[in-house]
Amino acid sequence: VTLDPDTANARLLLARDGRGATWSRVPQDLPQKAQRFDPSCCVLGARGFSGGRHRWEVALGDDEGAWALGVARGSVRRKGWVDLLPREGIWALGRCGRRFRSFSAPETTIPAPETTLPAPGKLGRIQVSLDYMRGQVAFYFPGQKIPIFAFQNAAFDGEKIFP
Repeated sequence: VTLDPDTANARLLLARDGRGATWSRVPQDLPQKAQRFDPSCCVLGARGFSGGRHRWEVALGDDEGAWALGVARGSVRRKGWVDLLPREGIWALGRCGRRFRSFSAPETTIPAPETTLPAPGKLGRIQVSLDYMRGQVAFYFPGQKIPIFAFQNAAFDGEKIFP
């Protein structure tokens, strides 16, 4: 997935190739754009999907900090604090400490079995699977068949969905 620099919050430093981001304490001096997230620390992929099945892997850093990843409607709100919830057009999974969290209503904390949950700093990768027609967004450890969490019957409303 290549990230869209025009949507990136000023605290997210994008890799030169656009395929990674890291958080910075100091915001960059970036041009104001309607599509840029502010103040929420978010970024969208450059390419969205309006049908089909898609899978991609996200490499996670060695940092033990909190993170979230998933998909969003193209119309997602960019200004003001964004709630990472399906009603806002976002289907996401996050991690804080040794617990995964689905950003759903009601919120679901997922105590993954110790055998499948790597130690902090050793997580590696998460696979995201999008089935547009079925309205499904699922998150996996690569090579595993049972998802960490899956959103069923997501309401994409015919919109383009972005990683």
